[in-house]
Amino acid sequence: MTLMHLTHNPRRDVLRLAAATLASSALPGFAQTSWPARPVTVVVPFPAGGGTDAFARPLSAQFAKLTGRQLIIDNRGGAGGTVGASIAAKAQPDGYTLFMGAVHHAIAPSMYPRLDYDIEKDFAPLALMANVPQVLVVNPKLVPGDFKAFLAQVRKNPGRMNYGSAGSGTSHHLAGELFKQQTQTFITHIPYRGAGPALGDLMAGNVDMMFDGLGSSAGHIKGGRIKALMVSGLKRNPAFPDVPCAGELGLPDYTVTTWYGLWAPKGTPADVQAWIVEEMRRAAATDELKAIWASNGAEFGNLTPPQFGSFVSNEVKRWAAVVKASGAKLD
Repeated sequence: MTLMHLTHNPRRDVLRLAAATLASSALPGFAQTSWPARPVTVVVPFPAGGGTDAFARPLSAQFAKLTGRQLIIDNRGGAGGTVGASIAAKAQPDGYTLFMGAVHHAIAPSMYPRLDYDIEKDFAPLALMANVPQVLVVNPKLVPGDFKAFLAQVRKNPGRMNYGSAGSGTSHHLAGELFKQQTQTFITHIPYRGAGPALGDLMAGNVDMMFDGLGSSAGHIKGGRIKALMVSGLKRNPAFPDVPCAGELGLPDYTVTTWYGLWAPKGTPADVQAWIVEEMRRAAATDELKAIWASNGAEFGNLTPPQFGSFVSNEVKRWAAVVKASGAKLD
């Protein structure tokens, strides 16, 4: 699905669109008057410092500035993001618990045979908040040189080099497996409980490389703590114009992206959902968030809730095919 650049819509237009989508169970006036009467919790299913956090926290700050209401980030890491997703799915559907997940949650149904939630059935899709390319990052002390030198080193030492991930079944894991498949190489997978801990070990020299969402790696790349060798896709990213893309390095089919989305538990009042959608669009249209998204190489996904739901369904199917082709397993 094509992601469009955000254009500002007047509040009434966004409300009309959201209301038309969600009107069947709306409670007139509820969202604009009695809700929220207390802080709203956003479950982020990974530890602090990862890619989801990199977008959730500035979004929370901007939401508070615009509305005067708090969004409290609740980091619940574990099992490739499925622990936090399960907690959010079982939350009271009263509008006071939201879920900010990622592409990992479209992969999980193919990797975890006994999930106690369904990302398509147990959540109401609200918004695709950000879409960013994957980036291959290395510890420059352990892996010197450019991509060509790196690939030669990997091929010379099959299985001796390793890559960290946010956990088995995450996009970091599958991005690595897809890379191995397309380059016919063997690199050992080291799963962590989130991108933050994996990045920490990469910078400490405990792992050689990582296939990460550009959002969580951007600051460390700019600070020189890690080195970017490649961004996924067929074009260079404007935030890092000196980093070559997969297409120009001989990997035209390496089109992995990391995206971040916002859901509410199924059954959340329809007008509350509409209000949240409106405010998220307003926040994403501010200069502050535009700058943060751009610095992380991200685009805002300008999709309606039904379009976001269809996007997720397509991603579930797409990643199921990748899992099957790569033979990826939980470690």
